[in-house]
Amino acid sequence: MSIADILEHRSSVRAFTNKAVPQETINKIFSQAQNSISNCNVQPWQSMVVSGDCKDKLKKALVSEIMAGKQPQPDFDWLPKYQGIHRERQFGSANALYGAMGIERSDKQARQASMLRNWQFFDAPHAVFFCMEKYLGIMGAVDMGIYAQTLSLLMQESGISSCMQGALGQFPHPVRELLEIPEDMGILFGMSFGYADEKASANQAKTERATVGQSVKYFN
Repeated sequence: MSIADILEHRSSVRAFTNKAVPQETINKIFSQAQNSISNCNVQPWQSMVVSGDCKDKLKKALVSEIMAGKQPQPDFDWLPKYQGIHRERQFGSANALYGAMGIERSDKQARQASMLRNWQFFDAPHAVFFCMEKYLGIMGAVDMGIYAQTLSLLMQESGISSCMQGALGQFPHPVRELLEIPEDMGILFGMSFGYADEKASANQAKTERATVGQSVKYFN
């Protein structure tokens, strides 16, 4: 399968089976991802992969933070208030998801329950937290994005689905405590991964893409 085919058919998966990905497959994919591009070859990524009991403990801790009404305290300032066309696309993405799940806009309780599933890893058997040293700032974040997409494409090539989640960077404290992440290392975002539950309504959501004419300008 070509990269173009993978990009055309890949989508964010928000419901997984409980089937674990073989550890040797995970090892191979993360090893291949070490070839990702980075500025000046600094390779800033530190990936924290959680599975099994560790993942379940972390899920419980994160849900407890949410249910206690705590506010997000991300390590990095990455919570923009989208404006204009970006806000329209944000709403479009949400409408596609909730529409596929049959959740009305007025049903706040159902929407909140759906949002909570972010910190339950959408029942995926595995998740990864993308970390980097805090001083790296925007350039480190650029490299991390490249690395994370590389991982996602490699997973898709192997039949493994994933969902990038900014939400997994919103409550770093229980993650830092359980995984013993040092204070100078920040948690940027995360990704749940495993095998998709093809029948789940959440996985029927399809988002639209801007045309190349809207996104690309050529100069000769």
